[in-house]
Amino acid sequence: MSADADCLFCKIVAGDVPATVVHETATTLAFRDINPVAPTHVLVVPRSHHPNAAALAAAEPTVAADLLTSAQAIADAEGISGYRLVFNTGADAGQTVFHAHLHVLGGETMGWPA
Repeated sequence: MSADADCLFCKIVAGDVPATVVHETATTLAFRDINPVAPTHVLVVPRSHHPNAAALAAAEPTVAADLLTSAQAIADAEGISGYRLVFNTGADAGQTVFHAHLHVLGGETMGWPA
């Protein structure tokens, strides 16, 4: 799916909005969350626009898998052995930017629920 001109994450992927990029591949871009909830809080987004994780998985399953591979690379680079991966899908789940994205959270012991 092509970029959405109104999407914040599409603008970050395009380089039009600055972000602290920590990892990138041909299909993904990862950057630090501006409102972190853990010492390591990185967002991994597909370079292509999909409104949520379910839409991404249906349209580009290999790119959805690439988000998980990028998450492991980020954890390795950050030196964290335990981490949480979170997809918020839909407003009721707390999704505020409607571009599929994976939260990589770590750097501290985490309780449940997130």
